[in-house]
Amino acid sequence: MEKLVNLFSYGLFFWQILLFLALLLLLKKFAWKPILNAIDEREEGIKNALDEAENARKEMQNLTADNERILKEARMQRDSLLKEAREMKESMISEAKSEAQQQAQKVIDQAKTSIEAEKQAAIADIKNQVAELSIGIAEKVIKNELADKDKQVKLVEEMLKEITIR
Repeated sequence: MEKLVNLFSYGLFFWQILLFLALLLLLKKFAWKPILNAIDEREEGIKNALDEAENARKEMQNLTADNERILKEARMQRDSLLKEAREMKESMISEAKSEAQQQAQKVIDQAKTSIEAEKQAAIADIKNQVAELSIGIAEKVIKNELADKDKQVKLVEEMLKEITIR
């Protein structure tokens, strides 16, 4: 260390300090300003990017909330439409059942009317046949009874006795 103290020169020290200060001034003028400006620009760019990211995050939250609200409304509309469709289905089924019952009752009534008409026609036909048979039988009996002249006279006398004049 003693050797360094002996070698120390004030002139050399002065020039070294002067060169160092000149170097600092040159660095400040040509290097530090552009470096600091680049750092400031970089910092500003990062700050802007962070602000934009925060805005984008808030916008995404708003969009997510809107999407959830829209989905909720869509679900409510779907449920409402399904409920309405079920009610319409039940109404249509009940109307169809009612109409089918009315049609069935109508068919049954028509069948009863038709059966009754056919029954009356059959009864009338049977009565006509019975009347024709009765007339035929009576005709044959009367022919047998009236074939003999004595029997005819006897029959007329009996009928005259039954008839009373008023």
